[in-house]
Amino acid sequence: MKRKTLIPLALTAAATLGATTLGVINAQTASAALTSNWYASAPYLMPFDNSPPDAVDVMNATGQKAFQLAFILAPNGGGCTPTWDGTRAVSADTEAAALISRIRAAGGDVSVSIGGYGGTKLGQTCGSPAATAAAYQQVVTKYGLKAIDFDLEEPEYENAAAVHNELGAAQILQQNNPGLYVSVTTAGTTSGTGWFGTEMLKDAKSLGFTPNNYSIMPFDGGFSGASAQTAAAEAFHTILMNTFGWDSATAYGHEGVSLMNGRSDAGEYFRQADFQTVLDYATSHHLARYTYWSVNRDRQCADPNQSTTSGTCSSVPQTAWEFTKYTARFAGATPPTTNPTTGGPPPTTPGTGTCTAAAWNSGTAYSGGALVSYNGHTWKAAWWTQGETPGSASVWVDQGTCGGTGGTTQPPTCPAAWSAGTAYNGGATVSYGGHKWTAKWWTQGDIPGNNAQNVWTDNGAC
Repeated sequence: MKRKTLIPLALTAAATLGATTLGVINAQTASAALTSNWYASAPYLMPFDNSPPDAVDVMNATGQKAFQLAFILAPNGGGCTPTWDGTRAVSADTEAAALISRIRAAGGDVSVSIGGYGGTKLGQTCGSPAATAAAYQQVVTKYGLKAIDFDLEEPEYENAAAVHNELGAAQILQQNNPGLYVSVTTAGTTSGTGWFGTEMLKDAKSLGFTPNNYSIMPFDGGFSGASAQTAAAEAFHTILMNTFGWDSATAYGHEGVSLMNGRSDAGEYFRQADFQTVLDYATSHHLARYTYWSVNRDRQCADPNQSTTSGTCSSVPQTAWEFTKYTARFAGATPPTTNPTTGGPPPTTPGTGTCTAAAWNSGTAYSGGALVSYNGHTWKAAWWTQGETPGSASVWVDQGTCGGTGGTTQPPTCPAAWSAGTAYNGGATVSYGGHKWTAKWWTQGDIPGNNAQNVWTDNGAC
């Protein structure tokens, strides 16, 4: 069960981490804890690999306040001391500390994730739960953590002794650090979780250990969009009730999902509409956690429809940080609507022609087909949008310069905008990205120009 797409890039993390050199983040420099919903929404971010973005820029663009920094592992050469990715000793770290301080100075916070897919885990190399907990306590203390994530995956996932060490360590940390937010993340299957995941839950029950949530990863296991993911969450809900004897509300209140944006390692596709569907499910069932892998991938590839999985982009059409806005919404934030290019208010509309369409406003939500004026041009929305600047986002189709005598250039006629929630029969026409598309057969949720079945025929620009 793959999860963490790691593509070493030998790139500097200076832009992400900042120039500040810090050691231990003590009580004076550590910010007060955020409310738990922010730790429950924190998306994963690799600070040292996969072309890390600037976390503060992402915060400003999305409203997200917390990130899940990944990953803490055992040293590549063995031993029971914590490192970042097996190579950077936590005891000597200054770069992650600088990043955490920058995030906190901007009003946010971090959780740190231990484990992930691949690599040697401390549960494998430390001889007992107590020794494993002592290693992780170094991380909690150094960074003044208020939250930590135990991401139990292969090869540790299939090692009962190692998993026992991790769960025992989590329980000890929970006891020794009052208020510490603890999440446990594990593999998801279409049946909820597999045999090893169920055994992990049984071990937790035998310890009397209850974290803030148990989260499954419903991808890389034969999933086909949001309906399969919500079905897996329902199946996992049943497993939680049966294992712990919880009623339905208690089980939902200790359940979470950790998604993967765009193309998964197994070639599955999870687009914006899928994230919205799962978000609706999570909020309506009062799930305890909604997050995803990863912020490093929350941007469009040079080829937005590439058929490979990347650690640095999503392989689906999107605007930057679009998937992170879903986690911010789960936490209860309204993503900001400032100019995404400058971070400030939208610029005024220059130009000599008189425009009859209302000037674009970053705070207005526009439906597909809406007309606005911006920089002396008329623009038409291809689908619903808010806060995306005409000329810098593909949602806006340029209809030409505004007329010099008070009119606008007559825009071409487009069919109704494509909608992810609408079922289309063969022969149906829609507009998307400024083009007209015709369905070859019945379809729902397949983005025109971006689906393996090639269901949509491109009829050219409207």
